[in-house]
Amino acid sequence: MDKDSWAPLVGQVVVVDTDSSFVYLGTLAGVDDHFLVLKDVDAHDRKEGPSTKEQYIMDTKRFGVKANRKEVSVRKAVVVSVSRLADVVTY
Repeated sequence: MDKDSWAPLVGQVVVVDTDSSFVYLGTLAGVDDHFLVLKDVDAHDRKEGPSTKEQYIMDTKRFGVKANRKEVSVRKAVVVSVSRLADVVTY
């Protein structure tokens, strides 16, 4: 995706799934050639805790993002998917 393709997501609370054990939930502040920049971020290691990644994301949608970082830069090369938190379907 080029930078213009990201424009609709900038300013939105997003879920960034990576090819590591980390998932990031926060406000997409900007995108450059190599990084996504998120603000007010919950950087969550899926290995820490009993819930599945999907359950954790649904709980975050219900109760809000509990930020543990003011800002995070995520390398685009490790991103598997990005979606708006508002688009997460809870069940």
